[in-house]
Amino acid sequence: MIAAEHHTFKQKALLWASQFEVCCCLDSNGYTDPYSGFEFLLAAGVNHQLSALSGIAFQELKALYDTHQNWLFGMLSYDLKNEIEELSSGHSNHLEFPDLFFFVPQYLIVIKKGKIEVLIGDQEILTSIESHSANSKEIVKTRINITPRLDKATYISKVEELREHISKGHIYEVNFCQEFFAENAAINPFEMYQNLVQLSPTPFGGFFKIKDKYILSASPERFLCKRADRLISQPIKGTSKRSADAAEDENRKTALRNNTKEQAENVMIVDLVRNDLTKSAVPGTVKVDELFGIYTFPQVHQMISTISCQIKPNLHPIDAIRNTFPMGSMTGAPKIRAMELIEQTEVSRRGIYSGAFGYISPAGDFDFNVVIRSILYNATAKHLSFQVGGAITYASVPEDEYAECMLKASAMIKTLESAE
Repeated sequence: MIAAEHHTFKQKALLWASQFEVCCCLDSNGYTDPYSGFEFLLAAGVNHQLSALSGIAFQELKALYDTHQNWLFGMLSYDLKNEIEELSSGHSNHLEFPDLFFFVPQYLIVIKKGKIEVLIGDQEILTSIESHSANSKEIVKTRINITPRLDKATYISKVEELREHISKGHIYEVNFCQEFFAENAAINPFEMYQNLVQLSPTPFGGFFKIKDKYILSASPERFLCKRADRLISQPIKGTSKRSADAAEDENRKTALRNNTKEQAENVMIVDLVRNDLTKSAVPGTVKVDELFGIYTFPQVHQMISTISCQIKPNLHPIDAIRNTFPMGSMTGAPKIRAMELIEQTEVSRRGIYSGAFGYISPAGDFDFNVVIRSILYNATAKHLSFQVGGAITYASVPEDEYAECMLKASAMIKTLESAE
């Protein structure tokens, strides 16, 4: 099947899946790397599920996995940090996602090496997908008024506050984020996701529906994956805006590759990830496979490093996830103090933002993204939100950090504006 036919099939399949109360789509959007297991996965319907709040959520997830030994699809909220460390989340939870949600699907369709396969369910599903049409009940869409939770001046003052903590040696680096939101927002999540993917196709994008709650993601970042006895993490730190001029675009890539500030941010997080992986690794096997790799996406160039290890024999796959969560690229170094300062300086609850979603296979392999460049939506409350952020170091220029946030927000803002 050619690429265009695959694209049409994926759209039809997701439209079919979105009629279920729960579904999860994971799409590489044509990107490939040595660690990818699938080009596309679509899980729909629920045979078993777990919805949990921070406390013993990882323990419950292990029990779910051990009981069913089946495919699991799910999401991990950033607020699970409170279960892993002695931390808390005090900001309002407007979106009301669970802290952890996983399910064993009724149906699972994948595209692997260009071939469509039904892994759970029968082949007749493919006929149903081809013949499925949208529900005649049309959503009456409203104008979306996007409001920043922080104004620019407040954002800049908070970055200065964090730089002061860095100058005093409390932290070396921290990921500071800000929220944009809309109230009384009525959208068609399926259409919105299609628009987002068209504008910003990325290797770890996806659509996740949990009843009335939606994640519409154009994430470029892998949090963690397991392939046989290897764990691989690929943190992003370092961003440069694309140029329409080919020569200038290439210059910007080169400038990013050689930018000492971006390299310093990246290497701090690489060290943090190495430390996190050590908890799960056979001693002496943690290694940096690629340092400061430059990867290109529709709006930005990104600096991405790859760190891997050999996993300890008999370590539970859920423990491997827990040992590295939340991801270093969205926290800072030292990790715990950075998360304390994030709670202190940010004004929004992160929730599923800067968490992860993905799959775990029956054999214990898994692949999870980082929930960034993602529109989050509660259809009942009609509350829509997205957040953007960046790494703050002592070398950070607050005005430049604000500009980087707006660059990262651009695809989501364009998507929302085009939906009106």
